[in-house]
Amino acid sequence: MKKTLFLAVALLSTAVVSAQKSYTLSSPDGNLQTTVSPGNELLYDIVYKGRTLLEPSPLSLSLGNGDSWGPNARISKASRSSVDRWIDSPFYRADSLHEHYNALTLRMKGDWEVEFRAYDDGIAYRFVNRTRKPFTILNEQAEYRFPSDFQASVPYVTSGEDGDFEAQFYNSFENVYSVAPLSKMNPGRLAFLPLVVDAGQGVKICISESDLCNYPGLYLYNPDGKTALKGRFAQYPDSLEQGGHNRLQMIVRERREHIAEVAGPRNFPWRMAVVGSDTQLAASSLSYLLAEPSRIDDISWIHPGKVAWEWWNDWNISGVDFRSGINTQTYKYYIDFAASQGIEYVILDEGWAVNLQADLMQVVPQINLPEIIEYGASKNVGIILWAGFHAFNRDMEQVCRHYAQMGVKGFKVDFMDRDDQQMTAFNHRAAETAAKYHLVLDLHGTHKPAGINRTWPNVLNVEGVHGLEQLKWRPESHDQVEYDVMIPFIRQVAGPMDYTQGAMINATRTGYHPNHSEPMSQGTRCHQLALYVVLDSPLNMLCDSPTNYLQEAECTHFIASIPTVWDETRILDGRLGEYIVTARRKGSTWYIGAITDWNPRDLKIDLSFLGGERSAELFRDGVNADRKASDYRCEELSIDTAKPFAVHLAPGGGFVMKIRTE
Repeated sequence: MKKTLFLAVALLSTAVVSAQKSYTLSSPDGNLQTTVSPGNELLYDIVYKGRTLLEPSPLSLSLGNGDSWGPNARISKASRSSVDRWIDSPFYRADSLHEHYNALTLRMKGDWEVEFRAYDDGIAYRFVNRTRKPFTILNEQAEYRFPSDFQASVPYVTSGEDGDFEAQFYNSFENVYSVAPLSKMNPGRLAFLPLVVDAGQGVKICISESDLCNYPGLYLYNPDGKTALKGRFAQYPDSLEQGGHNRLQMIVRERREHIAEVAGPRNFPWRMAVVGSDTQLAASSLSYLLAEPSRIDDISWIHPGKVAWEWWNDWNISGVDFRSGINTQTYKYYIDFAASQGIEYVILDEGWAVNLQADLMQVVPQINLPEIIEYGASKNVGIILWAGFHAFNRDMEQVCRHYAQMGVKGFKVDFMDRDDQQMTAFNHRAAETAAKYHLVLDLHGTHKPAGINRTWPNVLNVEGVHGLEQLKWRPESHDQVEYDVMIPFIRQVAGPMDYTQGAMINATRTGYHPNHSEPMSQGTRCHQLALYVVLDSPLNMLCDSPTNYLQEAECTHFIASIPTVWDETRILDGRLGEYIVTARRKGSTWYIGAITDWNPRDLKIDLSFLGGERSAELFRDGVNADRKASDYRCEELSIDTAKPFAVHLAPGGGFVMKIRTE
């Protein structure tokens, strides 16, 4: 009798939990909705204009003490709020961003919460811990259950064998996109974020995360050939060994059973799904809006700008009376070039510190660093130093203090190549330490920004992109041009990227070949010029040799004068994998840039927002650019903005235009 009564009570309790109230949250414009359903699983969905894009999908955290946040959750309080304001967004694609959302917070028994936000262009959620007692997280359940076999564009991890996820956690987050139906995804290979799922009818979903700090990054994969993506996280490192590239990396040899360690109250990363058309994805600033606000009160010392960069062009200059390479004379020459073009920085990339020592206090004898820094200062050119991860991490405070006192303006930190909890914590600690000494950072060899550029605005750029450096070694079969017309809709949704454009040696699809010392781009000259407008890049490289730039003075002067941060950005047109047209404003001057894939394209662009007759400087593909990719035309013209602006793009081509409105 007692057993029967106990079973009845248990079943009744389960029924009560399962029957808890559901909560629906809508975007301010009413087009997007999510319904959060507590019960045996904590579920949410995404509905866009009445159409289900994401079926009820579970979210949960499994704790090391046996607790689970999500299943059978009991809500103690539900609260709603709305935000409609403008926030400052320095060093980004606009000087301010409209933050407008509706929020739902579910406070659970057990001192944890889950918060949802609905924006006009996306749905996001996160877990929040309120308890002060330390604990570990064994796993996080993040699933995306789609109603149909939608097509996905995913960046698979390239390292490791299929199914060997441990090996795949060690990667540089640089790869082109594979496009296939969800059911055809490789079940043994992880995909890093962002990725895009095409829901059809002109609607796409870009999945990413933001406010990623001191927590492992999310990977997605499809283990069973169905239409759902499941999350996977690197476990917490337990044993590390120095190794990797020039012994500048720390290789994980053993891991603990949990993915994260939690010391006390904290917010966990946002899981975000940007929803809309191709151009709405490219225009989204949701990753920035979801990030923690700036931790730096005074940002007046932070200066974005362009960089004369020597590594891509292999220190390859001509017409000088000294041997070029990693030496003081060469860097003074790069400084002279930068000063002549109004370029703000010169980077000393890998090689200025003694190799294989992982010690940034040991400078090679060919480099007189105080002389280089002093010479740069006399020319109003700042010096940025390259630093391998382990060399920077092992003595971060001393390195930052020493070189800041010497007059260095920042560091380009490279070869992190992980995003477990230790590494995402490192990125934020590096930003905090650098900010203490008024140093800017370019985080190379790492994952997507995920909002760090808002939290630490001295982080001016982040790699996590298959950039132009790849063309020093990629085979003839590689297609960089197609990748170029995908990243504005996918990777750039997560924030700025250190793509390193600006090649003056340009190649057609059949003319390209890899060349380490005299590398070339794929696509036309104007494709390269337009990338300075199409891509978000507050610290932006001029990747080619001063020799090549000085021989191409017209193009060089133009790209050197393009701003790197903007007052306003508009995506005028575009389709993922085909083309994009971007407009950006700095003060009263607009820049319009467009790139296309290998298909020639005739565009008609609506410029009516500029109003009236406008004078413009136009760089467009030359008539023979399909055969000689460096062929271009520069012209001054008058534009009647009441009429569509017509322009032809060659295969792999582009155009860029500067328009003054005063």
